[in-house]
Amino acid sequence: MEQLKLETRVKSLIEADGYKFKDLNGNGRLDPYEDWRLSPRERAENLVSLMDLDEKVGMMLINTRFMGLTQQDKSKTSHNGILDEAIVEKGETIFTQEKKYGTTHTIEERKLRHFILRENYSPRDLAEFINTVNEVCEGTRLGIPCIFASNSRNENAEPVFGMNDAAGIFSTWPGTLGLAAAAKGDIANGGDASLISGFAAIAGKEWLATGIRKGYMYMADVTTDPRWQRIYGTFGEDPEFISDAIGRLIEGFQGTTLDKDSIAMTTKHFPGGGPRENGFDPHYKEGKWNVYPTPGSLEKYHLPPFAAAAAHGTASFMPYYSAPSIKRSVVQEFQGEDIPFEETGFAFNHYFLNHILRGKLGFTGYINSDSGITSKMCWGVEELSEAERFAKAVNAGTDLVADTNDIENLKKAVENGWISEKRINEANVRLLEEMFTLGLFDDRTYVSPEAAEAFISTPEHWEAAYAAHKKSVTVLKNSGNTLPLTQEKLKGKKVYVELFHKKPEGAAKYGEQARKECRELDLFDMTDNHEEADYAILFLKPQSGDYFNATPGLLELEICENKTLKAMDGTEYQETTLQDMERLKAIVENVKGRGGKVVISVNFTLPWIVGGIEPLADALLAGYDTFYNAQFEVMAGRQEPSGVLPLTLPAGDHVIAVDENGVCVSRNDVPGYDKDLYMPEGMRYAYKDSDGNVYRMGHGLKY
Repeated sequence: MEQLKLETRVKSLIEADGYKFKDLNGNGRLDPYEDWRLSPRERAENLVSLMDLDEKVGMMLINTRFMGLTQQDKSKTSHNGILDEAIVEKGETIFTQEKKYGTTHTIEERKLRHFILRENYSPRDLAEFINTVNEVCEGTRLGIPCIFASNSRNENAEPVFGMNDAAGIFSTWPGTLGLAAAAKGDIANGGDASLISGFAAIAGKEWLATGIRKGYMYMADVTTDPRWQRIYGTFGEDPEFISDAIGRLIEGFQGTTLDKDSIAMTTKHFPGGGPRENGFDPHYKEGKWNVYPTPGSLEKYHLPPFAAAAAHGTASFMPYYSAPSIKRSVVQEFQGEDIPFEETGFAFNHYFLNHILRGKLGFTGYINSDSGITSKMCWGVEELSEAERFAKAVNAGTDLVADTNDIENLKKAVENGWISEKRINEANVRLLEEMFTLGLFDDRTYVSPEAAEAFISTPEHWEAAYAAHKKSVTVLKNSGNTLPLTQEKLKGKKVYVELFHKKPEGAAKYGEQARKECRELDLFDMTDNHEEADYAILFLKPQSGDYFNATPGLLELEICENKTLKAMDGTEYQETTLQDMERLKAIVENVKGRGGKVVISVNFTLPWIVGGIEPLADALLAGYDTFYNAQFEVMAGRQEPSGVLPLTLPAGDHVIAVDENGVCVSRNDVPGYDKDLYMPEGMRYAYKDSDGNVYRMGHGLKY
C-alpha cells in the first residue's frame, strides 16, 4: 500500500505500522477515522461515535459562506483578508431570515462543515479561500474538514443570486439549453450526446483544481409548463435525452464511482419541477403546487431522468420545494402502485423519498434539501414551528438542510425526542462517508492555488467550450436562403448590429459586446447607421417576471412591450419583456424598405412566443446564452448550423390560456412535443412560421 501525501497546517502527523497519518484529534494515537487504509464507511461510523450532539447537528446544515474579498470593512476579516468574520444581526436572503455569523465562529462554535460558495473570484482566490476555511476546520476538536458546494459555474448566463451565481471564470459553455441544442443536433446528425460527456469531464477537473467538491447540479427536471421560470437551467423537454445527459454528467463529474477525484453531484429537483401550476414557482407561495392532471405523466415524463441519476450513482438528490396537489391532479402510479399524495414539500414527503427514491430507484446516497425549507419555503408545514419542520424533514429522509445555520431548532427537535439519535447518526454517517471517499480527510484537504489558476487557463478547455457555442446555434427560419452571409453575398454591402434587452443598461452593455466581437472577427463591413445598412443583425434578449417573486398575473411569454394583462385579482397591468420594440420595427422597415435583409437572433431562456417577431425576420435564429462571436460565425457560414430546438415553442397565447378555474388549455405536466395529444380539436400547440416551419422540439435548419 502506497503512502498518501498528507499536508497539515495545524495538527501533527503520527506514524503507525510504517505509515503516516493525520492526528486530527491530537490525542497522539491512530483512531480508526484517521486511518486512510480503512473504508470510508468504517471511518465515518467511528467518527460519528466520537462526535457530540452539537457536532452532529452542525454537520446536517449547509450555509452560504462569503469570502473576505467581498467584505468591504477589512477589520471584519481574518487570515489576511481571506475570511469574512462579520456578524449580521438580521441577515435576510430570499430563503431565510436569521443571524449571520463570521466564518471562524460558524466552524468552531456552530460546528458547520458544509458550505455553499456563490461568489465568482479567480481560481487562485477560490482555492486560497477554501484552503483557509479548511485550516480553521483542522484546528477544531476532531479536525473534521469542510466541503464546499456550488451551483453550476461553466455556463454562460446573466448572474442571479441563488441560481446563476457564477459564470465566466471557469471554461464558459452555452447555457444548459444550449448544451442540449448542440448535443441533440449531433444526435439528429447520426451521432450521440458525447458533447455532454466532454463538457462534464473538462468542467469536473476545473472544479477539482479549485477545491469545490460538491455540485448543486444538474437539473433533471423535464420542462412541461412553458411558463416555469427555471426552464433556462434545464436540458429541455425530452425525458429520454435528459436521462442520457444526466447519466453522462454524473459520470463526467463523479466518474463511474465516487472517489478522491470526483465532484459529488446533487441531482435536482426530485421528482421534477416541470409540472407547475401555470408557471408559478415554489420559491413563493403562489407556486407551491406540482400538478399532474394527466394519467401516467409522473412516471412517463418526470421520473425517468431521476431514475437515470440514481442508476449512475449520483451522490445526493435535492427534492423540490413544491408539494403534489391532490385537487389539481389525477392519481399517479409508479411501477404499478398508486402513489399516495401527501400535500407537503418533497423534502418533507416520506413516501417519495423512501418508497420511491430509495425503495424503487435504489438510491443509497443522502438527501440535500433546497434552501429555506424550514423558513420561507416550508410548503405544507406552514403551521409547524421551525423545530417541528426540522423534525418533519429529517424523519422524512432529508439528511442535509440548506441554506441555514439554525442549529438551535434542529438541536431542539432532537432534545425534545422528535428525531431519534439513530436517525441523526444515520444522516451523519451518510454525509461523512462522502467526505472520506472524496479524500477530504487525507490528501485532498488542500489544493494548490497556483495549479488551479494555471489549469483553468488551459486553452483546450475554452476551445471545446467555444465549439459547443457554435454547435448550439439553431436556425429556425431562412427565407430565400438569406443565410449564410458569405463574402460573395456581402460584397459592397454594409452590416448593422444592435441588441435589444428588457433593460436599457442591458441593451447598452450586451450590444457593445456583440459589436465588439463582430469587429474582432472582421467578417462583415460594419456600419453604425442602420439607415445605410444592407443587412441588419438584431439580437433579442427578452426577460419576463422575477425569479423569486410572483408576477401579478401569469408569466408573459410573448416578446412584447407595454402589453396589457389581467392580474390574478382581475385588475389590469402592463408587462414588457423587450424594450424599444418600436425602434426594432423601425429598423426592420427601413432596411427591408431599401431591399435589405434582416437576421434576428432570439436568446431562449424560456419558450418565447415569437409570433410578433418571426414575420419581421428573413432569417431567425435561436441562441441559448450563446456567445455572439459564435453566432456570427454560423451566420457567415464558417460553421454549418447543427443545433436543434430542445423544447417546443407555443403557437401563441391561445395554446397556453388558463380558464377561470385555473385550468390551462394545454397540459401543465406534458412536454410540448406531446401536448397535441390533449389539445382541443383543431388546435395545435407548436408555432408554425410564414415559411411553414413548425417550431417543435428537434426543429433546426441547415444551409
